[in-house]
Amino acid sequence: MEANKVSAGKEDQGMQNPGGQIEKPVGSHFMESMLPKVVKRRVHALKRLQVQCANIEAKFYEEVHELERKYAALYQPLFDKRRDFVTGTVEPTDEECVWHSDREEEEELAEEVKEKAAIEDAKKEEAAPREDPKGIPEFWLTIFKSVDMLSDMLQEHDEPILKHLKDIQVKFSEPGQPMSFTLEFHFESNGYFNNAVLTKVYRMKSEPDDAEPFSFEGPEIIDCEGCQIDWHKGKDVTVKTIKKKQKHKGRGTVRTVTKQVPNDSFFNFFNPVKASPDGEMDEDSEFTLATDFEIGHFFRERIVPRAVLYFTGEALEDDESVKEELEEGDEEEQDDEDDDDDEGDFDTKA
Repeated sequence: MEANKVSAGKEDQGMQNPGGQIEKPVGSHFMESMLPKVVKRRVHALKRLQVQCANIEAKFYEEVHELERKYAALYQPLFDKRRDFVTGTVEPTDEECVWHSDREEEEELAEEVKEKAAIEDAKKEEAAPREDPKGIPEFWLTIFKSVDMLSDMLQEHDEPILKHLKDIQVKFSEPGQPMSFTLEFHFESNGYFNNAVLTKVYRMKSEPDDAEPFSFEGPEIIDCEGCQIDWHKGKDVTVKTIKKKQKHKGRGTVRTVTKQVPNDSFFNFFNPVKASPDGEMDEDSEFTLATDFEIGHFFRERIVPRAVLYFTGEALEDDESVKEELEEGDEEEQDDEDDDDDEGDFDTKA
């Protein structure tokens, strides 16, 4: 199911003729059919070698997965400390708070402005000073609201719940198990559901397909599974209750019926569309599933490892820079193609 692959496909390569003009790619079957029989036989031998290369590449990615699992264990104590600082269960030491920023001068000026503002506020307020906030309030909610991919899923009624999110962790499958990773969303006790942890498992495939071995480009997410949320009564934000009037055809009496219908919510993330075993899905379901895979991959590769930089917005700036570079590259490629087209157009009378 091509749409569900997380790994990017390679760009199609045009064939170049001796005169330097770019022609449209020739169909592979047509190209092969034009070869002499003895050459075709050798090409088949090369294809067998290519399949063997793909199988070796699959082993390479299996070892990469094991390395990720190994180093995840080394990262985890740091992520645990991050969680403790965010939730306020541990206060960082002065030494742990030392940070030299490239923007120190700007920050110093900002501090001076803040100090002046604080003095003015203090003059106006005779009441006792407010207590310091605990930890870093709304750390994960701020990230969700800042990242377009996540904010698109976020609804206003989700925000009070996500204020209780303490941590997000990535767990890799154990050796000998099918390749997968699990996203764990850890919540403090709240008035919305009983679960302490909500999970989302992404199953992966890292081996060439027997039918299309040459399409292998590394591990791809092939399926995902959420979890059951144990909502408190009346607190399930993934459904809403609507009232509808019904008229009895015979008696003409009108009654009001209530029913629950699906409601937009981030927490639908834990009830994903299931991949069809035969690969046959309608276009909307396929798009929804592909988007889900992309979000899971983004949590694993970007959000969890670099959370503080998404909180401050620095990672968003980096992402935007990369996006602009890619767009510029695409524009340059298009300009080059247009130039080539212009060079190909000439006046035969000249």
